[in-house]
Amino acid sequence: MCGLFGCGSGGDGGLFKGLAHVAVAVSSIDDALKVFEGQLGFKLEKRRTVEGQRLKAALLQVGDVKFELLEPLDKESTVAKFLEKRGEGIHHVALRVTDIEGHLEELKKKGVRLIDEKPRIGMEGGKIAFLHPGSAKGVLIELVEG
Repeated sequence: MCGLFGCGSGGDGGLFKGLAHVAVAVSSIDDALKVFEGQLGFKLEKRRTVEGQRLKAALLQVGDVKFELLEPLDKESTVAKFLEKRGEGIHHVALRVTDIEGHLEELKKKGVRLIDEKPRIGMEGGKIAFLHPGSAKGVLIELVEG
């Protein structure tokens, strides 16, 4: 892949195997779908309510990339607090890993602050865990096993 700094990745990415998805916090999934699906042509794959995380989610496909739209179910959810503080926009970036427990252990040894010490089940039924944005220059990173 070519970008601002030339072509090639310059490495194998270490612990991470690639991008799983980009998540966007929105106040209304229905309104957001008018933009992402209706105007931009992203393909809606599924919608789901995730009670444990107190949010509604929609998964969209655009080329090789997935976008996840997140809408809070109540004012106390983490997504609602994000929206109140920052407004709508990118919430987190999800990276694919093969052994989430092993990666969490390795990252903790390296001094990375973890939100989730142990994985939980994500929207697509697989194991996920979040790294604290304070350890990644303000970026909330989700690990997705698979």
